[in-house]
Amino acid sequence: MKKERICLLFCAFIFATLETVVAAESRPPNIIFILADDLGFGDVSYQGQTKFETPNIDKLAQQGIRFTNHYSGSTVCAPSRCSLLTGKHTGNTDIRGNLESEGQPEGQWPMRAETYTVANLFKEAGYQTGIFGKWGLGYPGSVSDPLNVGFDRFYGYNCQYLAHSYYPAWLWNDDEREFLWGNVGSFSKDYAPAFIQEQVLEFIRENKEQPFFCYYALIQPHADMIAPEAYMEKYRGQFLPEKVYEEGYYPAQPEGHAAFAAMVNVLDDYVGEVMAELEALGIADNTLVIFTSDNGPHAAGGADPDYFNSNGIFRGYKRDLYEGGIRVPMVAVWPGKIEAGTQSDHVSAFWDFLPTVAELTDTPLPVETDGVSYLPSLLGQPGQKEHDYLYWEFTKRGGRKAIRVGQWKGVVNNLIEDPNALMELYDLSSDPGETKNLAQEYPEVVAELSTLMEQAGTPSEVPAWNFAHLREKASVSDQE
Repeated sequence: MKKERICLLFCAFIFATLETVVAAESRPPNIIFILADDLGFGDVSYQGQTKFETPNIDKLAQQGIRFTNHYSGSTVCAPSRCSLLTGKHTGNTDIRGNLESEGQPEGQWPMRAETYTVANLFKEAGYQTGIFGKWGLGYPGSVSDPLNVGFDRFYGYNCQYLAHSYYPAWLWNDDEREFLWGNVGSFSKDYAPAFIQEQVLEFIRENKEQPFFCYYALIQPHADMIAPEAYMEKYRGQFLPEKVYEEGYYPAQPEGHAAFAAMVNVLDDYVGEVMAELEALGIADNTLVIFTSDNGPHAAGGADPDYFNSNGIFRGYKRDLYEGGIRVPMVAVWPGKIEAGTQSDHVSAFWDFLPTVAELTDTPLPVETDGVSYLPSLLGQPGQKEHDYLYWEFTKRGGRKAIRVGQWKGVVNNLIEDPNALMELYDLSSDPGETKNLAQEYPEVVAELSTLMEQAGTPSEVPAWNFAHLREKASVSDQE
């Protein structure tokens, strides 16, 4: 009897173990999307950064696939994030710039109530959903508050302007303020990213038995330029002469170089902790992790992108529509599904994420998008569809538009002052740095791209993002 009982218990254990393994293998994959803030194409060492190292992000590149032609949704924060979540480029998105909502002390212009997001899709696919870090797509309680657009959990900064502070007085815990009392009166004790990081890890632990989507929108290395003292000490004195920033919009920073390296170090460490947690919980093999940045490098508050070669070989920075403002690092890891150490030159953009996860989770999309699923490229499979074109528009800095068709890139600047401004044309296959304007040599290509550019977008209902309105306003101002 004793032997039979032991045998039965052993068989039950084996059966339970097999059942768990089969369930895990048949379960849809977890998806973690890690978004850095203002991290340039050249700010990670696997892309050529030599002044400091990013070992954990480099490990992602070693274990997964690198996308060399990946683009952000926009050249600034809010519209880029809107593009990511809604599958629309900035000619069609609800949010096309960084704009505060009038009368709201905290939070940006909201998306429309009927806007369908990637979080809505994940909910339809049976996922638990969480957003951690910076939101910036609707003020607290608005129709596009995170909890109103498909997210079950939110912890972080609702307002991207408050996210300029690493030691804020509060963060948002779902729909309630959580005060960081160590910062009251000092703004120097409670490092908010550390609180957010712990909530990310807790969300992963709590949902290890079910499929989850974790959108982790870190705020590093956006200004203000500051990091915990232990990180500052590591880099202090290494990058002389230092970049000194006198107090202005951001707090004074006499050690801008050390601060930037320290901030990227924090970011890299947090990525490493997330990956270690997946391994410890035994769910790494069933988790797709994507890492990228919301736009090109900034030069605010003491940041020095030229010193660090933050945009790599590319021209331009944040707020530009040249490659340096919108070409971003992107890696994806999914053990056993994505071949390690591979590279894809497929041309992709933020608005491809929604159709990609729709295909991955086999969930019908109830809305049209501007995106193309890059799942075949992720998995190294045939049948990858290519974009007809990629398109961006930006109404600040005089008004700018850009379009990419295959190897060709067209850029138009100063559109508010001159609606007939000439297009600059670059051949990215031979001139990725956009140094030689070929517009006069290839007028037929300029004509083709100009026609596509005119057809690509729809007018925004928001005056500040409507080129025609801004031109009319400028014309009236000139007449006055």
